[in-house]
Amino acid sequence: QVQLVESGGGLVQAGGSLRLACAASGGGISAYSMGWFRQAPGKEREFVAATSWRDGITAYADSVKGRFTISRDNAKNTVALQLNDLRPEDTAVYLCARRLRMLGAMTPTEQAEAYGYWGQGTQVTVSS
Repeated sequence: QVQLVESGGGLVQAGGSLRLACAASGGGISAYSMGWFRQAPGKEREFVAATSWRDGITAYADSVKGRFTISRDNAKNTVALQLNDLRPEDTAVYLCARRLRMLGAMTPTEQAEAYGYWGQGTQVTVSS
């Protein structure tokens, strides 16, 4: 059974940075798209960023483009999300996910339904 564990969240002032990490165990990630989503209290889960199984192909939500960067290390079975220029509206629980099906379209999907494995999340709080 694949398990994903996120780390790196915390409290930061607006304009600050954090680096989130997701460690996978029980299965590899190299043949799968990996994504980051976030969920704020009282709001729907929303797509943040994803990295394709195909090297170098990524996707970002418009709200984080130019501020967040997703990366992966297949050898270490990890995915990272660098968060820069954080804003109070970025406050949420950030969740890592692995796509249910391997390979597939080179452009990683933004649809949460396509991801079959999820971590518990790590809290990011940005103060103004």
